[in-house]
Amino acid sequence: MKKTNIAKIAIFASGSGSNAENIIRYFEKNDSVKIVSIVANKADAYVHERARDLNIPSYTFSKSEFENGEVLKLMEKQEIDWIVLAGFLLKISKNLLEAYPNKIINIHPALLPKYGGKGMYGSQVHEAVVANRETESGITIHYVNENYDEGAIIFQTQCEISPNDSAEDVAAKVHELEYRWFPEVIEKLFF
Repeated sequence: MKKTNIAKIAIFASGSGSNAENIIRYFEKNDSVKIVSIVANKADAYVHERARDLNIPSYTFSKSEFENGEVLKLMEKQEIDWIVLAGFLLKISKNLLEAYPNKIINIHPALLPKYGGKGMYGSQVHEAVVANRETESGITIHYVNENYDEGAIIFQTQCEISPNDSAEDVAAKVHELEYRWFPEVIEKLFF
């Protein structure tokens, strides 16, 4: 798929897009990486506003369009090299997995294999961490495969959780790790 010396990335997101914006800003001055587009599965996702503000084209596709190859057609047309999931909640379709083996990465707001799987995202993860009185949480960056949160782990780092931390406190600590590490780990994968 690679046509040039520039790594072309599509970011998939379902919600606010704070991680997507962080990644875009991180690579703004890097001539070797280009964020080509943002793809969402929700027309009202705030990530579209962020994309407009950052002059990145954004698209909305339905679940069936992910599955029937419409998204793959766009990825091929844009000559995308890597797909980065940044708060994307749909399961990645077989056609994308086959076209991008070990080229789709995700970030999960916990130390996998704990608190992974279908329905485990965002506040649900942090609430489970607090409910189980964990002493640490963190992030896992991993390759995407056919199962939720089961792809090979690329990177993990953790933060301490105190007995008095709320789910919101855990979320704040985990977000700091996401913003600090996700763009840097992505960059290391490319070069």
